[in-house]
Amino acid sequence: MFLSNSLENQLKRWNEIIHNQPKNPNAYIRRGMVNFQLAKIEESIQDFDMAEQLDSRLTPYLWQRGLSYYYAERFAEGAQQFEIDLTVNAQDVEETVWRYLCVARLTNVTEACNSLLTVKNDPRRVMQRVYDLYAGYYTPDDVLIVGQLEGDRGNFYSHLYLGLYYEAQNNLDLAQDYIVKAAENYKIDDYMWYLAQVHQKLRGWI
Repeated sequence: MFLSNSLENQLKRWNEIIHNQPKNPNAYIRRGMVNFQLAKIEESIQDFDMAEQLDSRLTPYLWQRGLSYYYAERFAEGAQQFEIDLTVNAQDVEETVWRYLCVARLTNVTEACNSLLTVKNDPRRVMQRVYDLYAGYYTPDDVLIVGQLEGDRGNFYSHLYLGLYYEAQNNLDLAQDYIVKAAENYKIDDYMWYLAQVHQKLRGWI
């Protein structure tokens, strides 16, 4: 189920806040996130861009814009955003994996794997295994096993990133299988769960 009613209410709230505080960059980021959750990709990018215009110091923290770039198929800009993000958050597997996904769509998975940036200290064990999968060291089953040990959150992340992994390889049947399971079987209170919902909707998998 796409939770549009609650999100539409949030969008109205942020519209009112921005009307009253048009120079508040955080408000644009928050509205951009809601727009993304509603699968309004271009609108989300416009909001993130406005936040950056209001405060250029935010640029390396706009990981949300990198995700929106991916779904807008602006892969070069997405890869660049995640590279910038890694200058302030060097131990986050998700940043380098999303850069991989953008590079894979621009070129191929071999080039993406060869250019995968090193991340060693992400505290999330499931994300460590995801990194090892994308680097070619582990198998999808290894990722699933670790995900199962970490409950719904671990299961969600293992399925999401396996789905994205298979999409990069153009194996759309497996991509759909894992993304749909992530979205429908492992609901968590997390922006990335909404991303799985958005992915489903944009690919027509709902």
